[in-house]
Amino acid sequence: MGAFYHRPVMLEECMEGLNIKPDGVYFDGTVGGGGHSFEILARSPQGRLIATDLDDEAIAAATERLAPFRGRFHIHKTDYKDYERVLEEEGAEKLDGVILDFGVSSHQLDDRSRGFSYMAREAALDMRMDLSASLTAKDVVNTYPESALIRILREYGEERFALQIARNIVREREKREIGTSGELTDIVERSIPYRFRQNGPCQRKTFQAIRIEVNGELNGLKECVKGLTGKLKKGGRIVILTFHSLEDRIVKEAFREMAADCVCPPGFPVCVCGKKKEIDIITKKPVTASEEEQRENTRSKCAKLRIAEKITED
Repeated sequence: MGAFYHRPVMLEECMEGLNIKPDGVYFDGTVGGGGHSFEILARSPQGRLIATDLDDEAIAAATERLAPFRGRFHIHKTDYKDYERVLEEEGAEKLDGVILDFGVSSHQLDDRSRGFSYMAREAALDMRMDLSASLTAKDVVNTYPESALIRILREYGEERFALQIARNIVREREKREIGTSGELTDIVERSIPYRFRQNGPCQRKTFQAIRIEVNGELNGLKECVKGLTGKLKKGGRIVILTFHSLEDRIVKEAFREMAADCVCPPGFPVCVCGKKKEIDIITKKPVTASEEEQRENTRSKCAKLRIAEKITED
Protein backbone atom coordinates (compact mmCIF):
# COMPACT_ATOMS: atom_id res chain seq x y z
CA MET A 1 0.00 0.00 0.00
CA GLY A 2 1.38 3.40 -0.94
CA ALA A 3 1.55 6.47 1.24
CA PHE A 4 -1.72 8.21 2.05
CA TYR A 5 -2.28 11.09 -0.33
CA HIS A 6 -5.04 13.54 -1.05
CA ARG A 7 -4.89 16.65 -3.17
CA PRO A 8 -7.00 19.33 -1.45
CA VAL A 9 -9.65 20.85 -3.69
CA MET A 10 -9.88 24.64 -4.13
CA LEU A 11 -7.13 25.14 -1.57
CA GLU A 12 -6.60 28.86 -2.18
CA GLU A 13 -10.33 29.57 -2.35
CA CYS A 14 -10.82 27.80 0.99
CA MET A 15 -8.01 29.74 2.65
CA GLU A 16 -9.34 33.05 1.35
CA GLY A 17 -12.79 32.05 2.55
CA LEU A 18 -11.53 31.37 6.06
CA ASN A 19 -9.97 34.85 6.24
CA ILE A 20 -7.26 33.41 8.48
CA LYS A 21 -6.03 35.33 11.53
CA PRO A 22 -2.41 34.97 12.72
CA ASP A 23 -3.48 33.74 16.16
CA GLY A 24 -6.82 32.11 15.37
CA VAL A 25 -8.32 28.85 16.61
CA TYR A 26 -9.53 26.63 13.77
CA PHE A 27 -11.44 23.36 13.43
CA ASP A 28 -10.89 20.99 10.52
CA GLY A 29 -13.60 18.36 10.82
CA THR A 30 -12.35 16.22 7.93
CA VAL A 31 -8.57 16.41 8.14
CA GLY A 32 -7.84 13.76 5.48
CA GLY A 33 -4.21 13.99 4.42
CA GLY A 34 -3.84 17.36 6.14
CA GLY A 35 -3.70 19.58 3.06
CA HIS A 36 -6.11 22.26 4.25
CA SER A 37 -4.86 21.96 7.84
CA PHE A 38 -1.25 22.51 6.75
CA GLU A 39 -2.16 25.77 5.03
CA ILE A 40 -4.22 26.98 7.99
CA LEU A 41 -1.28 26.45 10.36
CA ALA A 42 1.22 27.91 7.90
CA ARG A 43 -0.86 31.07 7.54
CA SER A 44 -1.57 31.51 11.26
CA PRO A 45 1.90 31.60 12.89
CA GLN A 46 0.47 31.68 16.41
CA GLY A 47 -2.68 29.83 15.51
CA ARG A 48 -4.09 26.57 16.81
CA LEU A 49 -5.81 23.75 14.94
CA ILE A 50 -8.24 21.15 16.27
CA ALA A 51 -9.09 18.37 13.81
CA THR A 52 -11.05 15.15 13.53
CA ASP A 53 -11.14 12.17 11.19
CA LEU A 54 -12.33 8.57 11.31
CA ASP A 55 -9.60 7.06 9.12
CA ASP A 56 -6.51 5.84 10.98
CA GLU A 57 -4.37 6.08 7.85
CA ALA A 58 -5.51 9.67 7.27
CA ILE A 59 -4.75 10.62 10.86
CA ALA A 60 -1.26 9.10 10.65
CA ALA A 61 -0.57 10.87 7.36
CA ALA A 62 -1.89 14.21 8.59
CA THR A 63 0.09 13.94 11.83
CA GLU A 64 3.27 13.40 9.82
CA ARG A 65 2.47 16.19 7.40
CA LEU A 66 1.72 18.66 10.18
CA ALA A 67 4.86 17.76 12.14
CA PRO A 68 6.47 21.20 11.53
CA PHE A 69 3.65 22.68 13.61
CA ARG A 70 3.91 20.24 16.51
CA GLY A 71 2.34 21.68 19.63
CA ARG A 72 -0.17 23.77 17.70
CA PHE A 73 -2.51 21.01 16.51
CA HIS A 74 -4.39 18.01 17.90
CA ILE A 75 -6.19 15.40 15.77
CA HIS A 76 -8.98 13.35 17.37
CA LYS A 77 -10.11 10.01 15.95
CA THR A 78 -13.84 10.64 15.84
CA ASP A 79 -16.60 11.94 13.60
CA TYR A 80 -16.69 15.73 13.14
CA LYS A 81 -20.28 15.56 14.40
CA ASP A 82 -18.73 14.84 17.81
CA TYR A 83 -17.41 18.42 17.81
CA GLU A 84 -19.09 19.35 21.12
CA ARG A 85 -17.06 16.82 23.10
CA VAL A 86 -13.86 17.50 21.16
CA LEU A 87 -14.01 21.25 21.65
CA GLU A 88 -14.84 20.81 25.31
CA GLU A 89 -11.81 18.55 25.77
CA GLU A 90 -9.65 21.14 24.01
CA GLY A 91 -11.03 23.99 26.12
CA ALA A 92 -12.06 25.83 22.95
CA GLU A 93 -15.25 27.75 23.65
CA LYS A 94 -15.18 29.73 20.41
CA LEU A 95 -13.55 29.30 17.00
CA ASP A 96 -12.20 31.70 14.40
CA GLY A 97 -12.91 29.30 11.57
CA VAL A 98 -14.30 25.92 10.57
CA ILE A 99 -13.59 23.89 7.44
CA LEU A 100 -15.39 20.74 6.34
CA ASP A 101 -14.30 18.88 3.19
CA PHE A 102 -16.76 16.09 2.45
CA GLY A 103 -14.78 14.55 -0.40
CA VAL A 104 -13.49 10.99 -0.26
CA SER A 105 -9.70 11.17 -0.44
CA SER A 106 -7.75 10.08 -3.50
CA HIS A 107 -6.02 7.47 -1.36
CA GLN A 108 -9.29 5.96 -0.16
CA LEU A 109 -10.63 5.78 -3.70
CA ASP A 110 -7.45 4.30 -5.14
CA ASP A 111 -6.72 1.84 -2.32
CA ARG A 112 -8.33 -1.27 -3.75
CA SER A 113 -8.61 -2.92 -0.35
CA ARG A 114 -11.13 -0.28 0.82
CA GLY A 115 -13.81 -1.09 -1.76
CA PHE A 116 -14.83 2.53 -2.42
CA SER A 117 -14.28 2.38 -6.16
CA TYR A 118 -16.27 0.42 -8.71
CA MET A 119 -13.09 0.17 -10.78
CA ALA A 120 -11.41 -2.11 -8.21
CA ARG A 121 -13.29 -5.21 -9.29
CA GLU A 122 -11.62 -7.68 -6.91
CA ALA A 123 -11.95 -5.45 -3.85
CA ALA A 124 -14.13 -6.65 -0.99
CA LEU A 125 -17.27 -4.55 -0.48
CA ASP A 126 -16.21 -2.49 2.52
CA MET A 127 -16.44 1.33 2.10
CA ARG A 128 -15.89 2.11 5.79
CA MET A 129 -14.13 5.37 6.60
CA ASP A 130 -13.53 4.00 10.09
CA LEU A 131 -12.24 0.44 9.76
CA SER A 132 -13.27 -0.32 13.34
CA ALA A 133 -16.94 0.33 12.51
CA SER A 134 -19.16 -2.73 12.23
CA LEU A 135 -21.37 -1.94 9.20
CA THR A 136 -19.83 -2.60 5.77
CA ALA A 137 -21.06 -2.26 2.21
CA LYS A 138 -21.21 -6.05 2.07
CA ASP A 139 -23.69 -6.01 4.96
CA VAL A 140 -25.86 -3.42 3.24
CA VAL A 141 -25.91 -5.24 -0.08
CA ASN A 142 -26.54 -8.70 1.37
CA THR A 143 -28.86 -8.05 4.32
CA TYR A 144 -30.93 -4.91 3.71
CA PRO A 145 -34.52 -5.51 2.56
CA GLU A 146 -35.31 -4.60 -1.01
CA SER A 147 -37.38 -1.60 0.12
CA ALA A 148 -34.43 -0.22 2.10
CA LEU A 149 -32.07 -0.66 -0.84
CA ILE A 150 -34.51 1.20 -3.09
CA ARG A 151 -34.74 4.06 -0.59
CA ILE A 152 -30.97 4.36 -0.23
CA LEU A 153 -30.35 4.31 -3.97
CA ARG A 154 -33.04 6.91 -4.62
CA GLU A 155 -32.27 9.24 -1.72
CA TYR A 156 -28.48 9.02 -1.52
CA GLY A 157 -27.64 8.18 -5.12
CA GLU A 158 -30.51 9.91 -6.91
CA GLU A 159 -30.58 6.79 -9.04
CA ARG A 160 -33.54 6.63 -11.43
CA PHE A 161 -33.13 2.86 -11.81
CA ALA A 162 -33.12 2.16 -8.06
CA LEU A 163 -35.99 -0.33 -8.27
CA GLN A 164 -34.33 -2.46 -10.95
CA ILE A 165 -30.94 -2.39 -9.22
CA ALA A 166 -32.35 -3.31 -5.81
CA ARG A 167 -34.47 -6.09 -7.27
CA ASN A 168 -31.49 -7.58 -9.10
CA ILE A 169 -29.31 -7.35 -6.00
CA VAL A 170 -31.89 -9.34 -4.04
CA ARG A 171 -32.22 -11.94 -6.81
CA GLU A 172 -28.45 -12.35 -7.07
CA ARG A 173 -27.84 -12.68 -3.34
CA GLU A 174 -30.43 -15.43 -3.14
CA LYS A 175 -28.04 -17.48 -5.31
CA ARG A 176 -24.81 -16.50 -3.57
CA GLU A 177 -23.34 -13.78 -1.38
CA ILE A 178 -22.29 -10.61 -3.19
CA GLY A 179 -18.77 -9.98 -1.94
CA THR A 180 -16.78 -7.83 -4.35
CA SER A 181 -17.03 -4.48 -6.10
CA GLY A 182 -16.93 -6.27 -9.44
CA GLU A 183 -19.95 -8.42 -8.58
CA LEU A 184 -21.96 -5.35 -7.58
CA THR A 185 -20.77 -3.47 -10.67
CA ASP A 186 -22.03 -6.26 -12.94
CA ILE A 187 -25.45 -6.24 -11.26
CA VAL A 188 -25.77 -2.47 -11.72
CA GLU A 189 -24.78 -2.70 -15.38
CA ARG A 190 -27.40 -5.37 -16.02
CA SER A 191 -30.04 -3.22 -14.33
CA ILE A 192 -29.58 -0.07 -16.41
CA PRO A 193 -30.71 0.13 -20.05
CA TYR A 194 -27.86 0.27 -22.54
CA ARG A 195 -28.60 3.80 -23.77
CA PHE A 196 -28.21 5.17 -20.23
CA ARG A 197 -24.77 3.58 -19.86
CA GLN A 198 -23.14 5.67 -22.56
CA ASN A 199 -22.68 8.91 -20.61
CA GLY A 200 -20.09 7.80 -18.07
CA PRO A 201 -19.83 5.09 -15.41
CA CYS A 202 -23.31 3.94 -14.46
CA GLN A 203 -22.16 2.44 -11.15
CA ARG A 204 -21.08 5.73 -9.55
CA LYS A 205 -24.48 6.59 -8.07
CA THR A 206 -24.97 3.16 -6.53
CA PHE A 207 -21.51 3.12 -4.96
CA GLN A 208 -22.02 6.66 -3.66
CA ALA A 209 -25.37 5.76 -2.11
CA ILE A 210 -24.04 2.67 -0.34
CA ARG A 211 -20.96 4.57 0.91
CA ILE A 212 -23.18 7.28 2.40
CA GLU A 213 -25.31 4.65 4.15
CA VAL A 214 -22.31 2.75 5.53
CA ASN A 215 -20.74 5.88 6.99
CA GLY A 216 -23.93 7.72 7.98
CA GLU A 217 -22.63 10.74 6.10
CA LEU A 218 -25.88 12.70 5.96
CA ASN A 219 -27.15 11.87 9.44
CA GLY A 220 -27.49 15.07 11.41
CA LEU A 221 -25.54 17.06 8.82
CA LYS A 222 -27.75 20.17 8.93
CA GLU A 223 -27.74 20.25 12.72
CA CYS A 224 -23.96 19.86 12.73
CA VAL A 225 -23.45 22.73 10.27
CA LYS A 226 -25.65 24.95 12.42
CA GLY A 227 -23.97 23.83 15.63
CA LEU A 228 -20.45 24.42 14.37
CA THR A 229 -21.47 27.82 13.01
CA GLY A 230 -22.76 28.63 16.48
CA LYS A 231 -19.27 27.92 17.84
CA LEU A 232 -17.78 30.71 15.74
CA LYS A 233 -16.74 34.05 17.16
CA LYS A 234 -18.30 37.12 15.63
CA GLY A 235 -16.52 37.52 12.29
CA GLY A 236 -15.53 33.84 12.19
CA ARG A 237 -16.00 31.91 8.96
CA ILE A 238 -17.27 28.45 8.08
CA VAL A 239 -16.09 26.95 4.78
CA ILE A 240 -17.73 23.79 3.41
CA LEU A 241 -16.77 21.72 0.36
CA THR A 242 -19.42 19.30 -0.93
CA PHE A 243 -19.19 16.79 -3.75
CA HIS A 244 -22.76 15.81 -4.50
CA SER A 245 -26.07 17.60 -4.66
CA LEU A 246 -27.56 16.10 -1.48
CA GLU A 247 -24.80 17.50 0.73
CA ASP A 248 -24.83 20.83 -1.04
CA ARG A 249 -28.60 21.12 -0.68
CA ILE A 250 -28.39 20.48 3.07
CA VAL A 251 -25.60 23.04 3.55
CA LYS A 252 -27.47 25.60 1.45
CA GLU A 253 -30.63 25.11 3.52
CA ALA A 254 -28.72 25.38 6.82
CA PHE A 255 -27.11 28.64 5.69
CA ARG A 256 -30.44 30.00 4.47
CA GLU A 257 -32.11 29.30 7.81
CA MET A 258 -29.28 30.91 9.78
CA ALA A 259 -29.30 33.95 7.50
CA ALA A 260 -33.05 34.55 7.98
CA ASP A 261 -34.20 37.43 10.18
CA CYS A 262 -37.68 36.77 11.61
CA VAL A 263 -39.66 33.82 10.30
CA CYS A 264 -43.10 34.97 11.45
CA PRO A 265 -45.94 34.65 8.91
CA PRO A 266 -46.16 37.78 6.70
CA GLY A 267 -49.48 38.85 8.23
CA PHE A 268 -48.15 39.21 11.79
CA PRO A 269 -48.08 42.90 12.87
CA VAL A 270 -45.02 42.37 15.11
CA CYS A 271 -42.34 39.72 15.38
CA VAL A 272 -43.12 37.03 17.94
CA CYS A 273 -40.60 34.40 16.84
CA GLY A 274 -37.53 36.18 18.14
CA LYS A 275 -35.42 34.81 15.28
CA LYS A 276 -32.37 36.94 14.51
CA LYS A 277 -30.02 36.75 11.58
CA GLU A 278 -26.89 34.84 12.61
CA ILE A 279 -24.72 34.83 9.50
CA ASP A 280 -23.92 36.61 6.29
CA ILE A 281 -23.65 34.22 3.35
CA ILE A 282 -20.41 35.12 1.57
CA THR A 283 -21.04 32.90 -1.45
CA LYS A 284 -24.45 33.76 -2.88
CA LYS A 285 -23.78 30.99 -5.37
CA PRO A 286 -21.40 28.10 -4.68
CA VAL A 287 -17.82 28.52 -5.87
CA THR A 288 -16.56 25.87 -8.28
CA ALA A 289 -13.03 24.87 -9.22
CA SER A 290 -11.26 26.74 -11.99
CA GLU A 291 -11.00 25.15 -15.42
CA GLU A 292 -7.28 24.66 -14.83
CA GLU A 293 -7.86 22.82 -11.54
CA GLN A 294 -10.56 20.68 -13.11
CA ARG A 295 -8.12 19.67 -15.85
CA GLU A 296 -5.36 18.87 -13.35
CA ASN A 297 -7.59 17.22 -10.74
CA THR A 298 -10.69 15.63 -12.23
CA ARG A 299 -12.11 14.98 -8.73
CA SER A 300 -12.60 18.74 -8.34
CA LYS A 301 -15.18 18.88 -11.15
CA CYS A 302 -18.19 18.21 -8.94
CA ALA A 303 -16.98 20.22 -5.92
CA LYS A 304 -19.00 23.16 -4.59
CA LEU A 305 -17.72 25.59 -1.98
CA ARG A 306 -20.01 27.58 0.31
CA ILE A 307 -18.82 30.16 2.86
CA ALA A 308 -20.62 32.01 5.64
CA GLU A 309 -19.55 34.52 8.30
CA LYS A 310 -20.92 34.71 11.84
CA ILE A 311 -22.31 38.19 12.57
CA THR A 312 -23.60 37.73 16.13
CA GLU A 313 -22.03 37.18 19.52
CA ASP A 314 -23.74 34.42 21.51
